[in-house]
Amino acid sequence: MTRPSEGAAAPPPGIVVLTGAGVSRESGLATFRDPDGIWQRVRIEDVATPEAFARDPARVQAFYDARRAQLADPAVAPNAAHLALAELDRRWPGDFLLVTQNVDDLHDRAGSARLLHMHGELAKARCLRCGAVEPSPQRLADGPPCPACGRRGALRPHVVWFGEVPLGMERIEEALAGCGLFVSIGTSGSVYPAAGFVAEARGRGARTVELNLEPSEGSAMFDEARHGPATRLVPEFVEEVLRRHGPGA
Repeated sequence: MTRPSEGAAAPPPGIVVLTGAGVSRESGLATFRDPDGIWQRVRIEDVATPEAFARDPARVQAFYDARRAQLADPAVAPNAAHLALAELDRRWPGDFLLVTQNVDDLHDRAGSARLLHMHGELAKARCLRCGAVEPSPQRLADGPPCPACGRRGALRPHVVWFGEVPLGMERIEEALAGCGLFVSIGTSGSVYPAAGFVAEARGRGARTVELNLEPSEGSAMFDEARHGPATRLVPEFVEEVLRRHGPGA
């Protein structure tokens, strides 16, 4: 086995970042679990489960069509937190994975590349007939044909509903097992399996940090918690991480 030369710099720690609805709130998108959030206005059981889709597909499609239309509003754009995380992705020389619970595309638009949408993507649709995942038409309620197989009325939102398995769990678990820093941003800490990531990372020796508007339900699990708006906290934290561990540090 080759031994590193004496005095050689240690490799930078792997980073896993988890984001939730709070990171997009300052871009004008509603969160889910706040007192004024989406789940206060509509029941999960009516729009966000496989059973709801089987029972009333028109209602479910209309709900996601409305959210897709909101996302297309020119006023909705990546904010300073999205942009800072994209910069961290670009500049970090070690392993990096940004895991988002959000189905919006603001991380994508900001330029994040090492990105995993564990709850799917609102901008995509999945065909129930052939399984193809394609960019979504603006309105699925109109029953457009699947771009891959041509079947009409077979497209559903490419989002993970309650009762379905999140996407990319094997990749996420591998990243958590090898990371030296885990950062949770804008999450409620109440939705599993994402709420359990901090315990998994901490149990393997990673430093854990929460950046949130207010303490999450799992805030006590973190080594450090900073509270305030994401557009202030995230750029500050990214600058600190790059200064401490980045190239030439």
